[in-house]
Amino acid sequence: MTGTQDTAPHGAAHGNDSGAPASASTSAPGPAPDPASNPVRYELGVDASAIEAVDMHVHLEVDSCGHKALPEDFFEASAKYFKSAERTPSVDTIAETYRQRRMAAVVFTVDARTQFGHKPNSIDDLVAGCARNNDVLIPFGSVDPRTGADALAEATRQAEQLGVRGFKFHPSVQGFDPSDRQYYPLWERLQELGLPIVSHTGQNGMGAGLPGGRGIKLKYSNPLLLDDVAADFPDLQIIMAHPSVPWQDEANSIATHKANVHIDLSGWSPKYFPESLVRQSNNVLARKVLFGTDFPLITPDKWLAAFAELPLKDEVRPWILKDNAVRLLGLDRGSATETKED
Repeated sequence: MTGTQDTAPHGAAHGNDSGAPASASTSAPGPAPDPASNPVRYELGVDASAIEAVDMHVHLEVDSCGHKALPEDFFEASAKYFKSAERTPSVDTIAETYRQRRMAAVVFTVDARTQFGHKPNSIDDLVAGCARNNDVLIPFGSVDPRTGADALAEATRQAEQLGVRGFKFHPSVQGFDPSDRQYYPLWERLQELGLPIVSHTGQNGMGAGLPGGRGIKLKYSNPLLLDDVAADFPDLQIIMAHPSVPWQDEANSIATHKANVHIDLSGWSPKYFPESLVRQSNNVLARKVLFGTDFPLITPDKWLAAFAELPLKDEVRPWILKDNAVRLLGLDRGSATETKED
């Protein structure tokens, strides 16, 4: 796949020809099947010993019916911001990208229906795509916290019926404060399910360059808002997505202080990482940071080339690229985990 150009900081239909003989009678094709009407349950098929890395942050933003996760102007603006060559690859294209590189990838979308009046691409379709590529893909679900009790019910459905392995949130895009107690029932439910969450922190590429940032408020991506959640739900594993500029010191402190908080390194080329993040990744955060790209906005090849230039200890690199994720996701056991730090 074509690589992106130098990437500025983040801020983060498949045919089927059966070959059967033609029938003597013909009829007009019916509508495409709705995955939600006959949902596929994901079963983990990743062999941790057969992969070299786990990308914790990959977006699938279009489903098999062509519906996109967000309004079109977001895609145009983010493609310009990140200089990305392909903005909406299919799930099968994503799978092949990672299979060729002997990597696994956590794949998700974001449900921001309340904020933008636009439903996300189908979660059921995403899970079905990951299920048929379960040797390399791991699906995370997403719900809109602002839908209240419906969010709890949908999160439970995605976990118990679809088999998602975690959940993705983007407080700025979804327009909510994760520390607001009205959302505590959702965090409690996810803690009960034993599934981790990935939550955007720091600068936003989404809405960048648009008037008013398209209404996106950066304050909701302050990692300190997740500190309350981590303290009040100690068995909920929280992954703070991206270097959290302009709040990197806060993120470093939270991840150091809270055993259930981690940092994924997606959304930025490693050559732009804050020095404090690189320094602490070499010592106190060495078992808390996770490889992530933000694909398709940043390709794994480009991210890894810049990562190779960082002044990291040799023993730390495999922890970041693979081992920390294997432990957090339970890939060595084949089940979701509520990992606690040693």
